[in-house]
Amino acid sequence: MPKLILVRHGQSEWNEKNLFTGWVDVKLSAKGEQEAARAGQLLKEKNVHPDILYTSKLTRAIQTANIALANADRVWIPVKRSWRLNERHYGALQGKDKAETLETYGEEKFNTWRRSFDVPPPVIEADSPFSQKGDERYRDVDPNVLPQTESLALVIDRLLPYWQDVIAKDLLDGKTVMVAAHGNSLRALVKHLEGISDADIAKLNIPTGIPLVFELDENLKPSKPSYYLDPEAAAAGAAAVAAQGKK
Repeated sequence: MPKLILVRHGQSEWNEKNLFTGWVDVKLSAKGEQEAARAGQLLKEKNVHPDILYTSKLTRAIQTANIALANADRVWIPVKRSWRLNERHYGALQGKDKAETLETYGEEKFNTWRRSFDVPPPVIEADSPFSQKGDERYRDVDPNVLPQTESLALVIDRLLPYWQDVIAKDLLDGKTVMVAAHGNSLRALVKHLEGISDADIAKLNIPTGIPLVFELDENLKPSKPSYYLDPEAAAAGAAAVAAQGKK
């Protein structure tokens, strides 16, 4: 049966600074590199062997995958990348301090922007230093398709076609697929796989650097509950994600 491994990138430099990142391209922090290495060690220890890798177009996810696969002795597997696996675009919030945003706008608006299912933050200005206008990694994508802000609902809308048309084919061929991506793009995928409601998805937090495994049936539905390769660390990591903005 097909197996899917989801890995949220390790802590980034902007995670460390508690900034809204979105599509801004930042690197892993030293802690993030350690988390990525641990992800690979877990794959090796638990005998989980990915056959193909998918990543977003963002450096922190690519670094995480490279480090993890090096530690799992799987750097040779084929790789596919897509902007559709990118993090949620945080619009005008990109580059802003989360704690300062919480203090400025209040808890209700902060939580609406950060965790509501279908309310996106304000659109980013094209001349913002944190805009992706003109970024060459998206030169083959219709500019009218690229987001200027997103809710989780919009992330699902742009991710699911890639899941259905590309990733699913490898899973249906019986491959073990690893996806190295981001908190919200992975939340979108987990919502789809587990049938989580629009209301309940707000409670789902995915920790950095700990592989989450789905064993799927022939219809690409979970054949058993998903599981983290380090459940205790995952619980602590998810709690840390939930507390972001309160620093």
